[in-house]
Amino acid sequence: QVHLVESGGGLVQPGGSLRLSCGASGTIYKIYTMGWYRQTPGSLRDLVADITSDGKIRYKDSVKGRFTISADNAKNTWYLQMDRLEPEDTAVYYCLGAAAIEHPGEIRNYWGQGTRVNVSI
Repeated sequence: QVHLVESGGGLVQPGGSLRLSCGASGTIYKIYTMGWYRQTPGSLRDLVADITSDGKIRYKDSVKGRFTISADNAKNTWYLQMDRLEPEDTAVYYCLGAAAIEHPGEIRNYWGQGTRVNVSI
């Protein structure tokens, strides 16, 4: 089983910064995609950014130029640096790891428990 733990959420004023971290532990052969999603009440969970093990990166349009995803593959840890935060970024942020626990083996999605980000005066 793969266990993800997030940290770094909190309350920040508009224009401020936060850095989220997600660490994966357990029996892991490889994490193929490391990502961040966010969810607001009444909405579906939405991709914010992800990065593959070979370095391909995607961002949600509204965060391009403000958020940066990075990963330390050796530590099975990834980060989301969030700068110039806006009230619209307020949400619960979840990390996602698409991982296999053995090789060959099935790649499954694993989720963190969520961390709340509140951008407010």
